[in-house]
Amino acid sequence: MNFRISFLLNLRAAFTFIGFPMRVYIFLCLMCWARSENKRSCLEFSHLSIKDSFKDLFVPQMEISLMLYTRKNLNCAEPLFEQHNSLNVNFSISKKTVWLIHGYRPTGSSPTWLQNFLRILLNQEDINIIVVDWNRGATTFLYNRAVKNTRKVAVSLSGYIRNLLKHGASLGNFHFIGMSLGAHISGFVGKIFQGQLGRITGLDPAGPKFSGKSFNDRLDYTDAKFVDVIHSDTNGLGIKEPLGHIDFYPNGGKTQPGCPKSILSGIQFIKCDHQRAVYLFMASLETNCNFISFPCPSYEDFKAGSCVDCDNFNEKSCPRLGYQAELWEDVLKEKREETTVFLDTTGASPFCVARASSTMLNKDGGNRHLVLLPILEESIVCYLVKLYFTNMLSILNSLFRKNRSFNELQEVKILAQFLNDVVNISSIGLAYSQSSHWQFITGRYKIQRIMLQSLTYPERPPLCIYNFVLNKNEEVFLNPSTCTSKEI
Repeated sequence: MNFRISFLLNLRAAFTFIGFPMRVYIFLCLMCWARSENKRSCLEFSHLSIKDSFKDLFVPQMEISLMLYTRKNLNCAEPLFEQHNSLNVNFSISKKTVWLIHGYRPTGSSPTWLQNFLRILLNQEDINIIVVDWNRGATTFLYNRAVKNTRKVAVSLSGYIRNLLKHGASLGNFHFIGMSLGAHISGFVGKIFQGQLGRITGLDPAGPKFSGKSFNDRLDYTDAKFVDVIHSDTNGLGIKEPLGHIDFYPNGGKTQPGCPKSILSGIQFIKCDHQRAVYLFMASLETNCNFISFPCPSYEDFKAGSCVDCDNFNEKSCPRLGYQAELWEDVLKEKREETTVFLDTTGASPFCVARASSTMLNKDGGNRHLVLLPILEESIVCYLVKLYFTNMLSILNSLFRKNRSFNELQEVKILAQFLNDVVNISSIGLAYSQSSHWQFITGRYKIQRIMLQSLTYPERPPLCIYNFVLNKNEEVFLNPSTCTSKEI
């Protein structure tokens, strides 16, 4: 600093012998020099490679870097703490803080989804985002070593968190989002703070070395005030067991549509299903689609049409996968039991499938549903509904029901799924038929009402058709109208 003062004084003396234009030029150069000294370079995610995985075989690495992003520095990560543990001025203790934690990275590369995830989150809400870069610890050929490092990362993070608490931050404002091993790191952090974290989201938590373990050795619903989990690769790199207050199993949770089915596809064959949880969570923020999910004992029951309503969730309707899942926190805690929910998606972004329920009531039977009632004990019935739009035709899912007596058969809802949003319905086509080995009570039904309600957008008024006759092998086309208030 003394050198700089001496240098400036000498320049001032020299100015008396320099013309005015030259003085201006030198002054501007000095200003640029002073600013360049104050300008800080951006933090970058650790750039490692397979070579680092080889090095780790002989010299284990463990290093953590905390990268802060806010709307003020979206494109330039800054250190969370400055010198002498002072807090970065861009960090707001009054705002929500999202912690992003990656998983196992044997090749050392940075997560391809990271920057897009940051952009989407900050576009959604004005928050603090802390990217936990533990690449030096995750980049190894020894998966077991990476698993052991998850505990070390959690302990290190607890020290940083205590420092934040001293500055006035709140555990209740922390939302940890962990991918794979990062989900279990989040859980271990939650255990250290006795479940006082605001929320943990597990994105396909790692299965190997964690499946079948006790709640102390993996992510658990007791690790935060609210824990939601998305399972997308339960028969591969993910874990099958439900871990949270609510566990989402898109497409059954095993394999995902659109992912390669052959090992010839290379690395995508290994990681596509596993990473789908990340992309579904991002899509829940980036699109207008609501990823409506249905409580059900199994995916088989869900596909069979046995789980088509969400009556237990009262006025909040069906829970939604992704960022909005916390809207159901209170209801889920009141249930005091694990909630597993299922949904189907498409195979490409934005993965959206529109859903609706259809309910049909018989005119003479009150709330009894008479469509395709079989007599044979093990018969399966198939009920099809067509929706005709201005420029497209969609067919709802078939409803499969086993035989039950007439008096027991009450109102039944049918789950309908569409590749496009269900709007501007011009007419509804109804028909039923029977195979040669099925027997039916009658071939003619007087229907009191059929109701079609959007589940993806429950705020829309349902559509109804009243008082019509349905004959076997005859398709009728009817014009729906908004249901009367007493029917809703």
